[in-house]
Amino acid sequence: MKRIKLLAAVAVAALTVSTPVLAKKDVTYVVVNEEMGVPVFPYDITDKPYKIVGVVTAGVRKATIFSKEPSQKKIYAEIWERGEKLGADAVIGAKYGDSHITALSWGNTKAGGVAIKFLTADEIAAGTKSDTLEGFDPEAWTGKAK
Repeated sequence: MKRIKLLAAVAVAALTVSTPVLAKKDVTYVVVNEEMGVPVFPYDITDKPYKIVGVVTAGVRKATIFSKEPSQKKIYAEIWERGEKLGADAVIGAKYGDSHITALSWGNTKAGGVAIKFLTADEIAAGTKSDTLEGFDPEAWTGKAK
């Protein structure tokens, strides 16, 4: 009987030790905004050729009337989350406005940007034309090639 108890105790201890610890995954980005920790920029990137993959929008809400306004870091993280879902390497032209009270929130901040994917060496060698934000209208963007 003592052996069974001892074996059970050892088994429980082994299971406890062997369960993986939930850790933050270590992610590396092609480029990163050092201040914000994510690849979201309020300006155009001109030193690397890219193609536009989509327009991203986000609404960041306050939990209660007493909550602080969302920080730029939180807003950029929300924008990046949506850009990442599109398969983007970065989001450029990021903008956000003031918080507004809505029927479902004590404060909603609208934000958005343009999701981009950097051209590969093969695409550059093949002569693929790079996009720019100059003259780009996010409202009129359809996702079709120009």
